[in-house]
Amino acid sequence: MATAQPKSASVPLLESHRSPVHIEAVTLIVRDLDRVALFYRDVIGLTVLHSTGLRVVLGNDGVALITLIGDKDAPAAPEGAPGLFHTAFLLPERRHLAQWLQTAAQNQWALEGMADHLVSEAFYLSDPEGNGIEIYRDRPRSDWIYDGDKVRMANTRIDVPQLLTLADGDEVGNGYRMPAGARIGHVHLCVNALEPAAAVIARQWGMPVMCNYPGATFFGSGGYHHHIATNVWRTNGGQHREQEQTGLAGVTLAADREHYAKLAGAWKVTGGQVNDTGAILTTLDGLTFNLIQKA
Repeated sequence: MATAQPKSASVPLLESHRSPVHIEAVTLIVRDLDRVALFYRDVIGLTVLHSTGLRVVLGNDGVALITLIGDKDAPAAPEGAPGLFHTAFLLPERRHLAQWLQTAAQNQWALEGMADHLVSEAFYLSDPEGNGIEIYRDRPRSDWIYDGDKVRMANTRIDVPQLLTLADGDEVGNGYRMPAGARIGHVHLCVNALEPAAAVIARQWGMPVMCNYPGATFFGSGGYHHHIATNVWRTNGGQHREQEQTGLAGVTLAADREHYAKLAGAWKVTGGQVNDTGAILTTLDGLTFNLIQKA
C-alpha cells in the first residue's frame, strides 16, 4: 500500500493535517513545463524533487505537493468548465505569511486578492497558466467562531502593515523558500452545482459541511474548517472536465487507516478503482481524485 511520506519529528503537524483525512497533493497539466515549474519553485517556494522531460514533481521537506505534467499540445479547458479554483498552501505560522508577503512585495509579484477569513488570513495569485493559488495561515482553532456546528467564515480586510511587522525586513533576492512544515491545506474546486457535490463529499465521503457561503460550500475532516471547497461562481453548468485538458488533473487525499478503508469502500461502490497502490475515482463533473493511506 502506498503511503504519504512521513514528516520529520521536529516539524509540528499542521492543523489541517491532524484530521483523519487531508489533502496531500495536486497534479496539473501545463503547456510550458519549465516556466510553470520555475514559478512554483521561486514564487511558491517549493523544491524540485524529481524532473524528467515531461514531468516535474515539487514539494517541501521531501514531501511531494505539486506534480506538473507537460503537454504543449494539451487543449485548454473551456471557460466556465469544472476544475481548479485554487490550491491552498498552508504556512505554519503568521510570521511565515508575513515573510512571504514581504518577498512578494520586494519582487513585485502580482497578487489578485487578499482576505481575513476569520479562521485564516490568505493571499491569492495565479501561476503563469492561470491555475489559482492561495497562500495562507490558520488562526488557532480556539479562536474560531461557531454558529451551531458550522464554522463562521467571512471576507474582511487584512491589516497588511501590522502583518508586515512580523517579517524580518531583510532583502530576500529573487527567490523564496517555503518554511519547514508547510503543506497543501485545502483545495477549492469549481463544479457545476453545489448539491450534487455535497452529496458526494459530505454524504458519501463523510467530510461534513463546515460552512455554507453564497455560491460555495466548505467541507472538512476532523472539524477542520475545510479541506475541500466547491463553488459555482464561474462555472457555466453542464460541462464535463476532459482529462487531457490543461489545468487540474487530480487531487490526492491521504487518510488514516480507518478512514482509508471507509473511503476506499465508498469509492469502489461508486465506480472507483481500488488496488494495492491506493484508489482513484473520477466524479464531480469529471474531476479525478486519488486516495493514499497516511504513514
